[in-house]
Amino acid sequence: MLDILIVGSGPAGLSAAVYAKRAGLNVLVAEKVYFGTGQVAESNRVDNYLGISGINGYELGEKFRTHAEQLGVEFVNKEALNFIRDNDIWKVEFDNGDVLKTKTVIYATGAIHRHLNIAGESEYAGKGVSYCATCDGAFFKGKVTAVIGGGNTALDDALYLSDISSKVYLIHRRDEFRGSYDTVKKLKEKENVEMIMNSKLQEITGGEIVTGITLEDGRSISVDGVFIAVGMVPVTEAVKSVVTLDDNGYIIAGENGKTSAKGFFAAGDVRTKELRQIITAVSDGANAAVQAENYVRK
Repeated sequence: MLDILIVGSGPAGLSAAVYAKRAGLNVLVAEKVYFGTGQVAESNRVDNYLGISGINGYELGEKFRTHAEQLGVEFVNKEALNFIRDNDIWKVEFDNGDVLKTKTVIYATGAIHRHLNIAGESEYAGKGVSYCATCDGAFFKGKVTAVIGGGNTALDDALYLSDISSKVYLIHRRDEFRGSYDTVKKLKEKENVEMIMNSKLQEITGGEIVTGITLEDGRSISVDGVFIAVGMVPVTEAVKSVVTLDDNGYIIAGENGKTSAKGFFAAGDVRTKELRQIITAVSDGANAAVQAENYVRK
C-alpha cells in the first residue's frame, strides 16, 4: 500500500516526490515516458528559474530528477489508465495490467501540444512540421522556417530559430502578441525575422517534405519547416470521470491541489491556473505533497 502515487515525472511530479519522500512517506512515481522530466526538457534556455539562470531545459530537468533519485524516490515506467476509489483507497490500473493501491494520488501529467488541425499538418508531421523548435531546429540550419503562434513558446521558438535559419516568419492570428515584451523587442531587432500579424495558417504544402504554407488571405510563402506553438491541451482523458474539469479540460483545483475527489490532488500544468511555468509547477508539486501528507496523517 502506497501513501502517495504520483502520476507524471515533470517538475510538478518530481517536486511532489521530493517533498513526500522527505516527509517519510511511501511514495512512487509512475511515468509514461521512460526517464522523463516533462516539457522542461524541450526548452533550449531557461532564464527565469530563480537562482539558476541561463540553463538548458534538459539539464535543469535532469537536476530535478537527480534530486528525487538521491532521496531514494522510486520510479516505474507505465501509464495510469483508470482510477477507482474503494473504501477510502485508490486502485490505479496501468496499461500493462498492473493494479496498485494507494491512499492518495497526485496527478501531474501536464499538457501536450495543441494542433491546428489544418490541411497538411498531420501529413507532414516529422517531415517539416514540428512542435518543438529546440528539438528539431538544428535540421533547418540555413533554411527558411515559419513559427505559428503568439505566446511565449512561439516567441522563444522564433528567437531560437533566428540564430539557425536564414529566414523566420512569425505568424500570429491577432494584432499583438501575448508573450514577453522583452522577447518581442529582441525579435524586432532581428533582420531575418518577419512578423505577419492578423493572419491564420490555412494549409501546409509540399511533396515528400514541406515546401510552403498558405495563409487564409490566399498568400503563399515558401518555407522548409513549420513550427506550431499554439498552446497546450491538458492530459486529463484518464480522469475525466474521476474529478471535475473546466471547459478546457483542465482539472479544477486551487493552489492546494485539492480536487473534487477525496485524496486526489492535481499539480502543474494539468490544473486550472493563470500562469503555467516551471517555477509554478514546482510550487504546485510542493503544495500537493504537503496536502497529501496531511490527508494521510489524518
